[in-house]
Amino acid sequence: MKNFDVQSIGLTVSAQAAFDYISQPANLPKWTNAFSRADATTAVLVTPNGEVPITLQTVTSREAGNVDWLMTFPDGSVASAYSRITANGADNSIYTFVLMAPPVPLEALEGALEAQKGILATELEKLKGILAA
Repeated sequence: MKNFDVQSIGLTVSAQAAFDYISQPANLPKWTNAFSRADATTAVLVTPNGEVPITLQTVTSREAGNVDWLMTFPDGSVASAYSRITANGADNSIYTFVLMAPPVPLEALEGALEAQKGILATELEKLKGILAA
């Protein structure tokens, strides 16, 4: 069973401008449905069962264009998301997001990942709109 999904979107801003926005944890609630609040070390994750406070680590490399997130839940389980911003000319970029399956029991994995894939596609379109404004 596949436990990941990769999606990308073209952005009409430079890779540096995209990196500057995406790499800031406080911007996560503006373009994702997953967070109601985020800062440099903590966040509140929105789940089907309510909001959950988590520890958030944002790992970035401006040179490589990487913006990755490690999310530690109260029970100690860790979820991760990986992304990369690639220049596509001077004023355009490509944002690629690797969605990993959430830390849920195996029997719930396929449904959870399928639901998240659709949500991610919508979030990437929202991000594109924010950055184009």
